[in-house]
Amino acid sequence: MCSCSKNIYTYEKLSEIKDFLTEKISIQPKIGVICGSGLGSLGNAITDAVWINYADIPDFPVSTVEGHVGRFIFGCIRGVPVACMQGRFHYYEGYPLSICAMPVRLMKLFGISHLIASNAAGGLNPKYKVGDIMLQKDHFNLMGLAGLGPHIGPNDSRFGPRFFSMSNAYDEIILTKAKQIVERLNMQDKVHEGIYTCVGGPNYETVADVKALINLGVDAVGMSTVHEVIAARQCGIRCFAFSLITNVCSAEYGVDCTDIHSEAVLEVGKQMQEELQIFVEEVVEAISQDN
Repeated sequence: MCSCSKNIYTYEKLSEIKDFLTEKISIQPKIGVICGSGLGSLGNAITDAVWINYADIPDFPVSTVEGHVGRFIFGCIRGVPVACMQGRFHYYEGYPLSICAMPVRLMKLFGISHLIASNAAGGLNPKYKVGDIMLQKDHFNLMGLAGLGPHIGPNDSRFGPRFFSMSNAYDEIILTKAKQIVERLNMQDKVHEGIYTCVGGPNYETVADVKALINLGVDAVGMSTVHEVIAARQCGIRCFAFSLITNVCSAEYGVDCTDIHSEAVLEVGKQMQEELQIFVEEVVEAISQDN
């Protein structure tokens, strides 16, 4: 567990962590990848990989969630240098959102210009099925409306301005390229475009929760990603995110949803790992060509 005073990672502290990691790698990553629950196999796409466990990084948090390996992988995807997180940090683990989003600020110090974030999510849209993929065109910042965010407190302008726009949270150019990749890989029957929201968790949603979120126009719900994207946009990092639909949320009383558990989430990720790996490889290559 991290020991930073008041759980605050200053620019100076993150610079120390960055220097520690830099001594162990030979690349300068350009794209950051965050693997969601059950999606750690995306790291298999990385060649010439260097693995560094979070527990071996001074003053760094550890991931306590099943399905999150808890390590960085530095290497290349189709020749593009990347930094990949196999495991992230969640609010329900007891971490404030500033720590949940801290690795994104660390990526900024490495000079990363783009972030690819993945997550496991529950499908709210009735068109979504287990195993489908939702490309995030926007998010509904439910926790932010409740006064929770990764940038609450003193602002260090070296990470970006205090006030910043989120109207372009998910980069339209990358999203367009991703949809072209979907067509090229013949994945249209299982890929959607929609709006994601993050809740605190770790419990899943009640029927009343689901009804409310659907009425708010949300298509999928999870427990991550939003605060990471907020931190990235403050830092000027361009973002792309997608959700793997691992369960379908019920908006009807009397429907048995007791099969929603972590093992089921991991199993869906395992079934989709090869297809998602190729998809992420293609997105990384497209971003690199755009640069």
